[in-house]
Amino acid sequence: MTPPTRSARISIIGAGPAGLTCARILQRHGIAVTVHDRDAGRTARDQGGTLDLHAGNGQLALREAGLLDDFLRLARPEGQEMRVLGPDGELRAHLVPEEGDLFKPEIDRGQLRDLLLDSLSPGTVRWGRALTHVGGPADGPRTLHFADGSVTETDLVIGADGAFSRVRPAVSPAVPRYTGVSFTEAWFHDVADRHTGLSGLVGQGSATAADGRRALWGQRNSGDHIRVYIVRRVPADWITAAGLRPGDTAGIRAHLLGEFADWSPRLRRMISDNDGPYVDRPIFALPVPHTWDHQPTVTLLGDAAHLMPPLGVGVNLAMLDAAELALALAGSSTIGEALRAYESTMLPRSIETAELLDGRAEDLLSDDLPPEFGDDPAPGPDGAPLPVS
Repeated sequence: MTPPTRSARISIIGAGPAGLTCARILQRHGIAVTVHDRDAGRTARDQGGTLDLHAGNGQLALREAGLLDDFLRLARPEGQEMRVLGPDGELRAHLVPEEGDLFKPEIDRGQLRDLLLDSLSPGTVRWGRALTHVGGPADGPRTLHFADGSVTETDLVIGADGAFSRVRPAVSPAVPRYTGVSFTEAWFHDVADRHTGLSGLVGQGSATAADGRRALWGQRNSGDHIRVYIVRRVPADWITAAGLRPGDTAGIRAHLLGEFADWSPRLRRMISDNDGPYVDRPIFALPVPHTWDHQPTVTLLGDAAHLMPPLGVGVNLAMLDAAELALALAGSSTIGEALRAYESTMLPRSIETAELLDGRAEDLLSDDLPPEFGDDPAPGPDGAPLPVS
């Protein structure tokens, strides 16, 4: 018999949006929780680009966390603007959100994380805690073994530690596999003054172009920044295979410009004019379906449970997982009962979504219009497509 929820020692591994959302909702219901994260502190590393939180899942989780109004004050509804261009740089389609549209406004990942961190009780997050593995019997108590040699005993382990989770092996032997598609990330700062062409190209939201084999995707962040993702079908070790080193910015730039040699010069500036080094981000996914036999003391959420290609669902599903798990714990008398209730909903949903997205990392390279645009948007009076709601 697992311990009563209200007296259980609950440990979340990973201080990303999902882990922090789960902790916040637990604390709102009077349940104590500790979050362990490998980073040395909240500012230890760049938190990544911008996220769109959907009304039907990510925003629902923030409502349960009591943070929806705060999120909406920070979010950028104008970030829902989308532009699709051809490799020749010509506009193919343009979606402009209607006034007051809050279906999936954008927020920088760092801003969302700060919002969640600031909502927690002091001392909830313990930094510099890199988990190596979970020990102890399946019925508990479990032991958390950290890289610094310390060991902590706990009654429930929640793996919110992402793609290469150190919690996952406690319930599943599955490991992520490379999808064959890789992102190369480039950063642009002070774009209003220093990158005016790119600023005008991307607009308030995002701009993408693809030819079926390669793609460029520029996305506006807050603070006058833009991130560009250079998307290609390449081996995971393409940098070393090309005789280059990850820090060889000039060499990588020349290699990428060669691959995009037949693209418009204005689009090639998304490769050539970046500030600082490139960041290599190969895209991994878990095998489908990914499930596990119930254990009464360990569970997973987000990418630790259902890593999928980045096609607009990841953080939203993760935060929905977090909310449902926290509410199950708040509404159940024991840990084991709560995990059964949570997994009975989460696993079928994640399997269904993962099956829909299985193998679809290739969609990131497609020159078809995204579904948001419908079929062949009609041109407006100036020859540009009309906005689609």
